[in-house]
Formats: sequence, structure tokens, C-alpha cells
Amino acid sequence: MTLVLLDTNTYLRLAKRIKPMLGVKFGQKDYVLTILKDVEDEVHKSSKLQFLYPWFEQSDLTEERISKRVRLTPSEKKQVLAATSILREHVLSDASRYTSQGRSPPGPTDCYILAFGQIRSAIVATDDLGMHLLAKDFGLPIWHGHELLKKMLTAKLIGNALVKEIYEALENNSDLTLTWKKAKHTAFKKIFGPLR
Repeated sequence: MTLVLLDTNTYLRLAKRIKPMLGVKFGQKDYVLTILKDVEDEVHKSSKLQFLYPWFEQSDLTEERISKRVRLTPSEKKQVLAATSILREHVLSDASRYTSQGRSPPGPTDCYILAFGQIRSAIVATDDLGMHLLAKDFGLPIWHGHELLKKMLTAKLIGNALVKEIYEALENNSDLTLTWKKAKHTAFKKIFGPLR
């Protein structure tokens, strides 16, 4: 089994349309998606996110998140906190590097997710370019949300119609990032065609 941790933006882009999503094995490497309680806390603390994603509190989604949550042993918790501290210190030591090219510096929750992934040998799925840079600095496995979507499509967990629906929803909500726009006509060119 290969654990895949979803950060806040990736979960919010996919969870409404892919059900069930968490805890389902797919692909040759038996990928299993989960989100951490810290991601839920991030949504609960943000009135903006609660307003934009009112479906987050639907009982079926809440139950799915709780039932598929990954628990750490006390020893792992200590390791994750230590790794989080190292990642956060790395970001703060060169914050300007994380604010160029449309990036934003990874915050405490972002660092915690990456540290969790490091300790649990998990892949992190995020569209946060600052997190991608930090993961690269430490050699941590990381995917964009569209890469995760492509793997789900290849594993036949989802179909072409759902990929189209997700893209349409992101476009309608002005939530289509540059990486998703590029992937539309490369990774998903069989669905959307090549870029003209």
C-alpha cells in the first residue's frame, strides 16, 4: 500500500465529485488517499473556505474523513514534529525563494503534511508550488492534483466524463491553476484534445 496525503486545496478540488475517495485502493501500487486532521482544522479555521465549500461538512464526507484517518504512534508523532520544525526552519531561512514565480511560502500545516509524508513514506498531493519546491529541496515525493487525477483515471477509478466535470467545475469557480491548465491538453489530451 502507498499512502497519498491530500493537502487542503487538492481535497477541496476533488472530494465533492469523487465518492468514495478516501481509503480506496487503486493502481498497481495500491495507492490509498487520506487527509490529516490538520487539513480539516485548516478548513474549520477559515471562514472563507467554509463559505466557498459549504459541502465540506456533509455528514457522509465527515464520516469518510474520520473513518479513513491515519493515526501516528507516539514515536512517529515526535519524529513528525521534529521533521516539521526542520522544514519550517528551512523555509524561514530563505523565505524570498518561496515567494517567486507565483509561489507562497509553505506554512506550518504544509510543513507538517510534508513531514508526515517523510516519516510515513507517503506521497503528498498538492497544487501549492511552494510545497513542491520544499519537497524538491528534501527529495520528498510529491504530485500535483492533476497527476493524482490522471492516476485515478488510468486505474479506472474514475472515467473521462468525471474528469471533464471536474475541469468544468474548476473553470467555473476560477480555480484552475496554471499546472492544471497545462495538463488539460497534455496529460488529458485524449479527453480534451491537443492544445490548438
